[in-house]
Amino acid sequence: MAATPSTMLPLGTPAPEFALPDTVSGRVVGLADFTGKPLLVMFVCNHCPFVKHVRAELARIGREYGGRGFAIVAVSSNDVANYPEDGPEQMKAEAAEAGYLFPYLYDESQAVAKAYHAACTPDFFVFDGAHRLVYRGQLDESRPKNGQPVTGRDLRAAMDAVLEGKPAAEKQLPSIGCNIKWKAGNAPAYFGRV
Repeated sequence: MAATPSTMLPLGTPAPEFALPDTVSGRVVGLADFTGKPLLVMFVCNHCPFVKHVRAELARIGREYGGRGFAIVAVSSNDVANYPEDGPEQMKAEAAEAGYLFPYLYDESQAVAKAYHAACTPDFFVFDGAHRLVYRGQLDESRPKNGQPVTGRDLRAAMDAVLEGKPAAEKQLPSIGCNIKWKAGNAPAYFGRV
């Protein structure tokens, strides 16, 4: 289980555009659907042990913060030719099984992952209502087999700060997870850099 850190995209970065198919509803979901709303973008996948470790907390965050005015989307960008368990039909099944109430978007071209400089699963990006990046980093300190409870502390604190009109914590630690499974020859230049 190789651990890859997130790239820590610069704070203040505008949310990159996206318009991707939601494997749950079948409709296309885009950044423009969330104008004026704070936004959480999560890069996840079905098979990653790091994501499996936190999936129940992701579902809880979706229920709690979706009801408090946050727009939330999950995106899977993995190469499904080599990782078929991350394909759209399997994503739809995973969303139902995990209890995800947010769209679970399929980034077949991997262009959205590249635009966000996503490097691992899970990788989290919190944007304010003007869609400026205020947090990127870990869910919390829990990892598979490290004995720490999954609380969502870091991500929740950032989302609470946005809802309260306060700045997110200055100290932000990178997320750690499985690397995004890039298609052959498609790995971005930033991949592997921290």
